Order: sequence, then structure tokens, then C-alpha cells
Amino acid sequence: MRVLLIEDDPMIGNAIQAALKDASYAADWVKNGQSALNSLDCQGYDIVLLDLGLPGKDGLTVLSSIRAKGNLVPLLIITARDGVDDRIRGLDGGADDYVLKPFDMAELLARMRAVIRRKGGVATPVLTNGIVSLDPATREAQVPLQDAVQLSNREFALLQALMVRPGAILSRSELEERIYGWGEEVESNAVEFLIHALRKKLGSDMIKNVRGVGWMVSKGV
Repeated sequence: MRVLLIEDDPMIGNAIQAALKDASYAADWVKNGQSALNSLDCQGYDIVLLDLGLPGKDGLTVLSSIRAKGNLVPLLIITARDGVDDRIRGLDGGADDYVLKPFDMAELLARMRAVIRRKGGVATPVLTNGIVSLDPATREAQVPLQDAVQLSNREFALLQALMVRPGAILSRSELEERIYGWGEEVESNAVEFLIHALRKKLGSDMIKNVRGVGWMVSKGV
């Protein structure tokens, strides 16, 4: 999944971006409100992490602009502003959650997963199509009659992109967008390599190729 991190503090931004990459997210980082809006105009994101104390356009102004454009992307405010009025303005302005700094990264990741589930209308934490199950918290996948297997970061990112929308065909470029962030080198044949690895772990029929279009997992039963 692709994340837009909007944070002007270099130390905090570096730490969060590194943790997001370790958690299998493709993480893009901008440091001001206008850059955030420009990024959202040209790139689709699965979730946004928004600091309030930004230079130029502050976080609440950015939030208002995002929602005014009809963009319903899941959004978490991450801020040191702990006043009740700030929290009310953020949540009433369209944020899906409000996380106070300093926070534990494990808690932030859990809140991100919860927001993504709610936005997707999914109540349970485990993604499943009735054939394969994927646990975002542990990055383990399982098919019937087999033990759960641990996935690499990029194996997980690719399978998660497919599992979020069973039955939908995703092209190579759409899958690459969910695996790689800005500035990361897109390896040649990376998608085919990852799909081959996933098929070895979970079964050759688990990911289907639609020739000339892309890849999908079935809707199952």
C-alpha cells in the first residue's frame, strides 16, 4: 500500500518513513502543505499521515482542501497538539483518526490498519477471499490445509494490493506503485519475480494472470 507522509520535522519524518518501509508500505514523504496537495493531485494513495504544524498551509487547511475536492482517502492526523479543540476540528474536518506525538510506531501502524479496514468496509483484521488469508499485522499468509507462511515485505505488499480487491485486475504499473515509493529503483521483472515466489509458497493457482492486462486473485467463495 502507498502512504503519503506529510511532516516537516526531518528527524520525525525520517523515522516514520523508515518504519513504514519496514512495515511493507511504499512511503512518500513531503514537508509542506502545498507539496502534499500537489502529490495528491497526481498520485493515488491508500492512506495519508498528516502533521498539523506545517509551514505555509497548516495541516487543517490541507485537510479541508483534500476533503473539499471529494478525496476520501483514509487520513490520520499525527501531531503534538493535544488540545480538545484541535482534536474536534481535525475529526470534524474529515480526519479518520487523531494520534498524538510522541507515539509508539506499533500503535500508529495498528491505527492505520484499522482505518483502512473501516474505509474498506471490512470488520475483521485478516483479509481473505475464501481461498487465501492474509494477516496485515503479522505479514503471514495461509491457504487451507497448510501452515501459515511468512512473506517478505514486497511479497506482502503485492499480495495485499490484490487481496484488498479480489476479482479486480491490477496492471504491472498499479502493482509497482504499491511496492515502490519515490526514489526507489523499480527492479526489472520485480512483479513476475514476486508472483513466482508467492505461487511457490501458496500454490500455483493462487494468483491468476490475465494475459496482456495484469494479475488478480479470485473472489473465492
